[in-house]
Amino acid sequence: MSAPGMLFAEGTKALVTGASRGIGAAIAMALAEHGCDIALNYRANSAKAEEVAERIRGLGREALLAPADVADEAQVTAMYKKLRVEWGGVSVAVLNSGITADGHLAAMSSAKWQEVISTNLTGAFLTARGATKQMHTTGGSIVLIASTSGIAGRAGQANYAASKGGAISLAKSLAYEGAPRGIRVNVVAPGFIDTDMVKKVPPAQMKGALQAIPLGRMGTPEEVAQAAVFLASPAASYITAKVLTVDGGMLYS
Repeated sequence: MSAPGMLFAEGTKALVTGASRGIGAAIAMALAEHGCDIALNYRANSAKAEEVAERIRGLGREALLAPADVADEAQVTAMYKKLRVEWGGVSVAVLNSGITADGHLAAMSSAKWQEVISTNLTGAFLTARGATKQMHTTGGSIVLIASTSGIAGRAGQANYAASKGGAISLAKSLAYEGAPRGIRVNVVAPGFIDTDMVKKVPPAQMKGALQAIPLGRMGTPEEVAQAAVFLASPAASYITAKVLTVDGGMLYS
């Protein structure tokens, strides 16, 4: 039963990948505020993940640390086994892990290409597959965090755009596969959001980007989180296979 003002039934079990900072941490907190217990996935920064966990526990919710490199199949399998043993599995998964390694394609090394594809696309595949298996008989909701780069492309981000475009197509395909089993799959595609990742963008490029945003500013991790929480929740029970851009109007279609 949902408490007044909450979007989820009390104690709904949710996994958030890449949850130690930025958008992932904001999503984890927003889900907790709406009634979920949170499994926090992270690759290396256990101190930051524990900080987020303590904030979640401060809301009276459970927080479970679930370290794993999402690009490593064995680690992802072990993570989902832990979730099944500890909680019986999850019914919500927000798959947020992502990295950048920007550079123009002509000068991009194979290693830089593969690094981004491994985390952003193979990682999406492995974590989405694990979530689907846990929701196979119970139903559930999966939200992938992609990017407007995966829709429109962006100079200097061929690897990142390809990985996020692939994740969008993966989500749509999985939505059709999961629908008969009550599994909804949607995508949130942020534009320029005020995170550590975006702070690496050169000032001149950022100035041009801001001029292309009708709202005239970057978004916040919390604004992305609210979109993800809505799509993950029963409030979006008739929505699947959709991409929601959170970009201040930067993309017009």
